Amino acid sequence: MKHLDMTGKPCPIPVVETRKALAGDIAGVVVRVDNMVAVNNLSRMAETNDYIYSFKELAPDLYEVSIAKSATNATLISPEPLGEDTQVLPRAGSYTVVISRDIMGHGSEELGKILIKGFIYALSQQEKLPECLLFYNGGVHLVVTGANTVEDLKLLEKDGVEILSCGTCLNYFNLEEKLAVGKIIDMYGICSKMTEATKLVTI
Repeated sequence: MKHLDMTGKPCPIPVVETRKALAGDIAGVVVRVDNMVAVNNLSRMAETNDYIYSFKELAPDLYEVSIAKSATNATLISPEPLGEDTQVLPRAGSYTVVISRDIMGHGSEELGKILIKGFIYALSQQEKLPECLLFYNGGVHLVVTGANTVEDLKLLEKDGVEILSCGTCLNYFNLEEKLAVGKIIDMYGICSKMTEATKLVTI
């Protein structure tokens, strides 16, 4: 396996360099990083590509992520399965929703907060659910403990909608430990989701 030292490297460099390494003729890669955001991003990249991965904490703020192309080279860690009561609804005409603010529209901030909560609730009631919701910049305030939008977002997640939030943004606002719904994603992943989407709805 190839070894990469990505400590001190900002998002999305660890994922980008790991992708490059795995594109070569190697069995797998061991990546050393210094934060859980990078661990989560690498794990998500592995899941997306059907790679096998595991990680361990070597010391405070020091982690090692092993990613392999076959079970022979790494310990398999299965993603958490859907519960028996989870209903995944069909996605006819799927789309991706991008939310970059914790308010909706311009003008009254108080009104904007009411509108964004109403929008997310209305979204959870749609017959055609989105493929995923992307949160970045101020939008990450909607996915943390105490936000009045969390319960509706959890309903969307239960129905199979991906809830993805920018790790750099959560760190910037000191909200990473307060994430209450969904997963963390890096800018490489956000860019991929947006460019691959059939349709984008931007709030």
